Amino acid sequence: MNEIIELGEISILVTRKDIKNVHLSVHPPEGRVTLVAPTGTRLEVARAYAISKLGWIRDQQSKLDAQAREAPRQFVERESHYIWGRRYLMVVNYQDVKPTVMLDHKRITLTVRPGSDALKRAEVLHEWHKQQLHAVVPALIKKWERKLKVEVAGYYLQRMKTRWGSCNHKAGNIRLNTELVKKPKDLLEYVIVHEMVHLLEPTHNERFVSILTEHFPTWREARAELNELPLSAEVWRE
Repeated sequence: MNEIIELGEISILVTRKDIKNVHLSVHPPEGRVTLVAPTGTRLEVARAYAISKLGWIRDQQSKLDAQAREAPRQFVERESHYIWGRRYLMVVNYQDVKPTVMLDHKRITLTVRPGSDALKRAEVLHEWHKQQLHAVVPALIKKWERKLKVEVAGYYLQRMKTRWGSCNHKAGNIRLNTELVKKPKDLLEYVIVHEMVHLLEPTHNERFVSILTEHFPTWREARAELNELPLSAEVWRE
């Protein structure tokens, strides 16, 4: 059964699981707070623990509030766009040819037909984003299939509003957020590994953490970096 602890303006969702220690988390983007406690923990004990961590909770929420929010893109001249963690300035060419996207060391050049509106320009870039991901994802999956001794039945790329990835462990599929093309490649790899570990353990329990830590020991740093990068309208919650 879920319960709520109210500490002033802070509401904390309490759940109990078969674990040894209390886990307190502040989740991006809006700073919601959860507390997972061992099965037999009384609510007063969980409340006392939360009170002892109040300063830390407020600190984490302040960091999330201060975090840069990525402004909505208009896909116009000299706008900043990120590919694999690097910043490029956009150049827009209007030509009556098949739409294309080209990258050089400083610029991302978007060629679209005359009259293409912001929606069309966004669509062309999104398709290109998917091509970039399709070029690197299969090799990463193959690498981690060998290491984890699992098999991915298929992967899908899509815009996702609240997470970087997901896993359907019964079907053996993983889904990846197309926004990952904007992040450094090692963060894409972390998300792939995270979702593939769910093929071995569907929940975020201690076994999951243990497997992830064994195979990807820097996962906490990767997750923190992913959540510290500028947030667009689409961000990840676990």
